[in-house]
Amino acid sequence: MFGIFNIPPPDPNQLPLTNSPWPLILILTIYLLFVLKFGKIFMKHREPYDLTKLLRIYNLGQVAYNGIFFGITFYYLICQRICNLNCMETFPFGHEHKNLERYVHYAYFINKILDLLDTIFFVLRKSYKQISFLHVYHHVMMVIGCYLVMRFYGTGGHFNAVGMINSLVHTVMYFYYFLSAHYPGVKANIWWKKYITITQLIQFVALFLYTSYVLIFAKNCGFPSSLLLVQIVQALIMMYMFGNFYVKTYGLTSEQQVRHKQG
Repeated sequence: MFGIFNIPPPDPNQLPLTNSPWPLILILTIYLLFVLKFGKIFMKHREPYDLTKLLRIYNLGQVAYNGIFFGITFYYLICQRICNLNCMETFPFGHEHKNLERYVHYAYFINKILDLLDTIFFVLRKSYKQISFLHVYHHVMMVIGCYLVMRFYGTGGHFNAVGMINSLVHTVMYFYYFLSAHYPGVKANIWWKKYITITQLIQFVALFLYTSYVLIFAKNCGFPSSLLLVQIVQALIMMYMFGNFYVKTYGLTSEQQVRHKQG
């Protein structure tokens, strides 16, 4: 099965963590074992760790990281229009923007690995109810997706749009997390809490529509149709899962929510 990784990569000068699948497999295996089993065993007879100061730094760092990433991608894709938005193909080597594309995509990949810390913090704080299938699936698939695209297709291309939209959503989301960690009680009282989930839903709807447009109307586009189909299916899955989460969390009455938790 792993013989497929003997195929020469599109990038002859691969960046750290991208020249072999094994480091990523090890990271994700440790992550899943810790958050799904051994982390709970480790915390069984321990009090939840107070990570308030660490979470402030982490969340504020994520706001800056995602905000800067969004600003850079928005500037080059929307303001400078360095590529055709109807068909974004990866730049060939020697192109004036190739290194920009490589390092921006790589920065996004590293950020998806850093996102795994969210779940680690949930375990250490014993916030087990937040470790849902949706949460774990989303984090793991984002890391795997970023790696596989770089390994078999190359950096950038149509996935630039994914990174740009997703980084904007994460900027807002981590700002909310920062407020939750910095101000006691804000998680329950902040009025725009549910709109973060709505923003996430809009993100996947927009990506579904945009990807469908490229697949249907950009007939001569060199971006692989198979990758577009994978993104469409993934967007549909996430729309369903986030929609289901929203209905269960915000769409039920207080009495229904109590019955749902008890059931």
